[in-house]
Amino acid sequence: MAEEKAVSRRDFLKLAGVAGAAVGAAGGLGGLLAACGGGTTTTTAAASTTTTAAATTTTGAVSTDTTAGASSTTTVSAAAESARAIKLGIVSPKTGNFATFAIADDWWIARSKKILADGVITGDGKKRTFDFDVVDSQSDSNRAAQVAGDLIANDNVDILLASGTPDTANPVADQAEAGATPALLSFAPWQACFIRNGKTQDFKWVYGNMLGSEETIASFTDAFAKSGVSTNKVVGMLFQNDADEQGWMDPSAAPKVFKALGYTLVVPQPYAIPAEDFTSQITEMKNKGCEIVCGTNDPPWFSNFTKQALQQGFKPKFISSGKALIFPQAVVTYPNKGLGMIGEAAWHPSWKIQDTLDPTMDSQALADDYEKVTGQQWTAAIGCYGKLEWAIDIYKRATNPEDKSSVVDAIKTTKNTFQQGAIDFTAPVDLNSMHPIANNCKAWIGAQQWVKGTKWPVEPVVISAAASPGVAVTAKATPMVY
Repeated sequence: MAEEKAVSRRDFLKLAGVAGAAVGAAGGLGGLLAACGGGTTTTTAAASTTTTAAATTTTGAVSTDTTAGASSTTTVSAAAESARAIKLGIVSPKTGNFATFAIADDWWIARSKKILADGVITGDGKKRTFDFDVVDSQSDSNRAAQVAGDLIANDNVDILLASGTPDTANPVADQAEAGATPALLSFAPWQACFIRNGKTQDFKWVYGNMLGSEETIASFTDAFAKSGVSTNKVVGMLFQNDADEQGWMDPSAAPKVFKALGYTLVVPQPYAIPAEDFTSQITEMKNKGCEIVCGTNDPPWFSNFTKQALQQGFKPKFISSGKALIFPQAVVTYPNKGLGMIGEAAWHPSWKIQDTLDPTMDSQALADDYEKVTGQQWTAAIGCYGKLEWAIDIYKRATNPEDKSSVVDAIKTTKNTFQQGAIDFTAPVDLNSMHPIANNCKAWIGAQQWVKGTKWPVEPVVISAAASPGVAVTAKATPMVY
């Protein structure tokens, strides 16, 4: 096998096509992602509010049906008084290591502006439009904190929305709490945000639809068990030294789930980034007989690990990871285009969840629209749209949308189904449930394996729905082929 050099962050982004990918002309959205480097704050406003007394119709009103695909439509026959727009501050990693988490943002934001252009009836009976203030965290936690603070102090946003690993979610949460501004978080593990130094944080303003690391492990182990493939249950855990590692290795997450199922964990020293030499981690896993690799990793470093594992003759039966194996744009850059690797199914068209803002659409229709507009393969990052659905649902119920405490009260009574699954904040708090702490309801998570595609080079098939109720499993996990 020819020697392959380590991949730098910039090299990886070029390979994955996320450093300057362009949206198809059909969407008219311009550049999808800025080149790596300094992002700028862009304020975009929805259509202006009118004061005419015309009758108004809004779709996607609050539903208490928490099953996927529940229909929900409200018709407002009486004239509604117009009130000021609600300003949404959106922080996402549009450039940098985690750009794949934001790759669908331009698409769903543009789409949402059209849907919401005429406004909706909020919980006070008034008609309001929504302004979108979108900023790039550049996949850097310090930058995320800075721009979130600016959105609160300078732009006077009503609410913050953030997704894309703890590097974005955690600093946004901290700024929201300090600035007494509601925040909705997704696409990051809840433990990393809400458990710090072993203590659950007492947040007043911050709420999540964030996955549990234990959900990922439950999904992976369910897939391993049902595959029919025999392993020695020795798992090599691969992490970099960051908040994600702390969340995964919290006693309530990976150690608890693996131990209960009889697995032995081998946990090498977490690597520092930039990570270009994984000899020590690979050697320890080989020497201790690991037949499974697991953990959560940024795509560039995971790419380096997998290439070096092959070079050094380390060939586990299963290779699985969080973050690195969610999005096709990253997967195709790995050895053999990532075929056989197992990742988190953080969102999938087969879920067929109805769009609460446009009930004529469901998950599959959203995936189809994304491909039509952008010319790119659908991506689980489409699921990030769910936090916008959630925000609109909240404002439809908030009795005083201009009062942030009233908005928090509406968050606490959320009971609906959005693109990342059912959210029920009215359910009892139980660490072993989908409502593990007061401030978070867990997102649905499955396990998916990357296989040769029929339309695209590689496509994910769902191999476990252990943590995503009602989701169809379409295949069994198969061992890696080298």
